[in-house]
Amino acid sequence: MATDLAERAKEAFVDDDFQIAVDLYTQAINLDPKNAGLFADRAQANIKLNNFTEAVADANKAIELDPSMSKAYLRKGTACFKLEEYYTAKTALEKGASLVQNDSRFTKLIAECDERIAEETRDMSKSSTSKVPPIAAHASLGSQLSDKSVGNLEETKQGCSESYQMKEMESLKPKYRHSFYQKPEEVVVTIFAKGIPAENVSIDFGEQILSVTIDVPGEIKYHFQPRLFGKIVPEKCRFEVLSTKVEIRLMKAEAINWASLEYSKEVAVPQRINVPSGVQRPTYPSSKPRTTDWDKLEAKVKEEEKDEKLEGDAALNKLFGDIYKNADEDVRRAMIKSFVESNGTVLSTNWKEVGSKKVEGSPPDGLELKKWEY
Repeated sequence: MATDLAERAKEAFVDDDFQIAVDLYTQAINLDPKNAGLFADRAQANIKLNNFTEAVADANKAIELDPSMSKAYLRKGTACFKLEEYYTAKTALEKGASLVQNDSRFTKLIAECDERIAEETRDMSKSSTSKVPPIAAHASLGSQLSDKSVGNLEETKQGCSESYQMKEMESLKPKYRHSFYQKPEEVVVTIFAKGIPAENVSIDFGEQILSVTIDVPGEIKYHFQPRLFGKIVPEKCRFEVLSTKVEIRLMKAEAINWASLEYSKEVAVPQRINVPSGVQRPTYPSSKPRTTDWDKLEAKVKEEEKDEKLEGDAALNKLFGDIYKNADEDVRRAMIKSFVESNGTVLSTNWKEVGSKKVEGSPPDGLELKKWEY
């Protein structure tokens, strides 16, 4: 039930497991797509993950479903503020503040928006002032711009600036979001790219560089190439393309704690991790009373992917893929031979039956098999 999933999502959120919270809210939304509260709550979890664009989309959907929901405007205002869309943020926050009385969260964020807007205005004034001398020189010669010309010039500059900012944001916004977690000996990077064929994914490992390219025909190429926080062992690194994500495992060259995925000069020298002897699995401390077992969490995610219910061609392809992956050599040869020779109409796993003869096509009832003519 959607209610049960929402409760589990809230528990995950309280435990700082924001990605799990997003996934649970998504499942709940699939069961109850008209519930504005679910979209508003998922927006909050996305904000915690710095997925501000997704948070704005969720908040907008919540507002569409329930225009009187004040927290949806708070979520939108917060996410837009993080995206430096201060005017949009202020508009949303003012609307939300009108729905509740004396909520300090709205007034504080509105004041911060005013400060940032004032800063932008001062920066624009300084920029325009630096360009005044040439205009003044022309004016001294008797050539003055009319009020209409000045207005058109400012509108043109503003339009160009807004257009440039929009294009810059679009170019900087990554197509797929990513996250990472670590163990003493490795770092696991996850790129949330759903339904990407393995042949469209190219990954290279350097001494301190990770290069990921996802090139799907007809779509903009995705390229992610960070300088990593620490050095890795390229020959021991590996990756796997799954149905919902690309999982990359980076083997650390040194057992140190990575403060972030990417290298930064501001980050202090990392502490070396003391790996205890024995077979005890690593767990990681948090600010909560209890600890999070990342291996258990990883196993849980993989189990959910395994139990994911697909439909139509996706379910059929997964079934065939599982059969082929777990089969012996004879079964694989039988599957390939029967499928190719029958033009995709027969799939047999019995090599003794199909190995000594040609497999004839067997079209579904009501259809006729025709030979392709070049």
